[in-house]
Amino acid sequence: MNIFIDTSAVLSVLDENEPNHTAADKIWLCLLDENHTLPSTNYIISEACALLQRRLGMLAVRVLLEDMAPVLQIAWVDQKLHADAVQAFLIANRRLLSLVDCVSFAVMRHSHISTAFAFDHHFEEQGFTCLR
Repeated sequence: MNIFIDTSAVLSVLDENEPNHTAADKIWLCLLDENHTLPSTNYIISEACALLQRRLGMLAVRVLLEDMAPVLQIAWVDQKLHADAVQAFLIANRRLLSLVDCVSFAVMRHSHISTAFAFDHHFEEQGFTCLR
């Protein structure tokens, strides 16, 4: 099964102070153990690196890049996908919805992925199922 990996899940797995850390850690280990396909995007990796560096430091970034990212199938955002996501982002006109979220939704729809490992309610608003 394809389970899209969101920044909110990465942060919850790596940051012991996140409210969802215990659940996220269990879900992550189950996803690995059950050998699911774990797609994400280069935008998620970039966003997660920035947040982890600021909140936890470079050791957490290293764990993401050296331990987590290699098991993900990274979709590289091209010009068309970026433009489509920018259009959706501007049309939504919502302060707390990010461009990275809009890219994620576009990738999931294009790839027919219905489930995300995410603690971001925007995924459910968009009709996706979230593992929590």
